[in-house]
Amino acid sequence: MAPLNPHRASIHPVMGSAPRPVWSVMIPTFECADHLAEALESVLVQDPGPATMQIEVVDDGSLDDPESVVRAVGGGRVGFHRQAANVGHVRNFATCLARARGEIVHLLHGDDRVLPGFYEALERGFRSSERVGLAFCRWATVDDGGRRTAVAAPLQADRGPVPAAVVRLAEEQRIVTPSVAVRRSAYEQLGGFDERLVCAEDYEMWVRVAAHFDVWYEPELLAHYRTHERSNTGRHQRLAEELRYTATAIALNREHLPRRQRARVSRRARRAYAATAMDHARAYADAADTEAARAHLRVALQLSRSPRTLGAATAVLAKVVRP
Repeated sequence: MAPLNPHRASIHPVMGSAPRPVWSVMIPTFECADHLAEALESVLVQDPGPATMQIEVVDDGSLDDPESVVRAVGGGRVGFHRQAANVGHVRNFATCLARARGEIVHLLHGDDRVLPGFYEALERGFRSSERVGLAFCRWATVDDGGRRTAVAAPLQADRGPVPAAVVRLAEEQRIVTPSVAVRRSAYEQLGGFDERLVCAEDYEMWVRVAAHFDVWYEPELLAHYRTHERSNTGRHQRLAEELRYTATAIALNREHLPRRQRARVSRRARRAYAATAMDHARAYADAADTEAARAHLRVALQLSRSPRTLGAATAVLAKVVRP
């Protein structure tokens, strides 16, 4: 186990000699009961049985009665644990990891879903080598109604190990949480998600795992990540809070990178997210949301003062600065 870090929960090994399942599908929820049935059904259609897969919902004090959804859809197959009080999503993730008994842990947000073949494909990656600590697949975003809005470009053409994974994952966030699974032993060694990050905590986590373990990629599209205003990302997007946390994650990721590559990789990441911030600033300026446009402009310039960023900022400023 890694030395204690005050910002990362310690994940203790599973005690006892009882047989353990291969999988723990842990489903953190907060005010997303309207999508929870779809998430559960996407897992249950692939359920190999309780000896092989633990399935449990861990709720962070929701008021929309997720337990009734678990009873109706799970039929006794799905466990349910409720926090005594709202603890925030990062600490709720820590509870998920602590309660997970399987060798491999899949955190599936209660408003996301997986597609048939997800568990079989990722388990193939873990079975390929004990050095594989993280496996993920290609994914798509869907809107509140479940309609596909974008598809991630494939990281590589063939399934298999990802060369220079820690560098590639640090340069840009290439993984969304429903698309990835991690060996529980990796969490035991490295700790849980970093509580300094209200957003982008997954970005830092996957880079941290990739710094210590091999990474496996499955190019088949097998996970859907839902984007909507009520999600954690959606709540922090308009005023660029999400990107400010991303900047913090980029800084934290430096410690996980080979020393000689830290400056270059961090610079590339900052430029990539400066471009994202500028795209958002441009869109908000076109929508006449001056407050949001300026917030994204500030973050873009904090991330990078490259000629490209400065040139784009000048064009956006012309739209939001009134004479």
